Amino acid sequence: MTPRSWLFVPAESQPKIAKAGAAGADALILDLEDSVALTAKPAARALAAQTLAAPRTGPALWVRINPLASGLALADLAAIMPHAPDGIVLPKPDSVADVQTLGAYLAALEAAFGLEPGRTRILAIATETPASVFSLGGYAAAGPRLIGLTWGAEDLPAAVGATHARQPDGALTDLCRLVRSLCLAGAAAANIAAIDTVYPDFRDLDGLRAWAIQAKREGFVSMMAIHPAQVPVINEVMTPSAPEIAAAREIEALFAASPGAGVVAHQGRMLDLPHLKQAQRLLARVKAT
Repeated sequence: MTPRSWLFVPAESQPKIAKAGAAGADALILDLEDSVALTAKPAARALAAQTLAAPRTGPALWVRINPLASGLALADLAAIMPHAPDGIVLPKPDSVADVQTLGAYLAALEAAFGLEPGRTRILAIATETPASVFSLGGYAAAGPRLIGLTWGAEDLPAAVGATHARQPDGALTDLCRLVRSLCLAGAAAANIAAIDTVYPDFRDLDGLRAWAIQAKREGFVSMMAIHPAQVPVINEVMTPSAPEIAAAREIEALFAASPGAGVVAHQGRMLDLPHLKQAQRLLARVKAT
């Protein structure tokens, strides 16, 4: 199952990694990119490798490497792949070609280190460069390693010369709203998970809850976090509730009882085949847990 919550933590800090590991997130992202200064990257790689090598009893361990174009990604992979991370978070891809390139690197490293072929999954932060905006519909060609797309609200605005990603009232700028929607559609086109970006004010848990609820309504199945305090809220919202599961089972049963029917009545509403697909998608997520 796709993790409900993905918690970023700088890979250079053992205390932060320990605190993040106890936060209850489904996946921990050991960050080698933006939160780590260039001079600290060798030490961060070593600590990430040490964390991966330790006995694992907590969340899935993913690593955000540096962008392929940075010249640092291969050193990141060489340090961490011997210790079998659960997945790689790829920042700043311009298109699916970058995911395919990373996949080729991972295949070679899995073979070199005796890992199960194809075990290392990829999550792409697919909206961080101007070129990426025009390629979000192409990720169906990525192959089975790619499990989801997410987006970011920092790098792209900076790349186009914008000074802010959000309006004074907290609403996204037009560009960020556009790429968020395209990320959601691109993930659906590729039949992979759509994962919402971080909510930046980690003290505003009410705002986080409202944002996560809306994201779930729109089709996102999980969300990034930048602070351990955000994790319980995200997990709660992104977990299908008992009433949601019961309703989905009722809808599936109604259509099963009327083969060939295009419309059924449920709780005073007329539901058609798109509602059946929504119910089946939710039940598939529940089954995968």
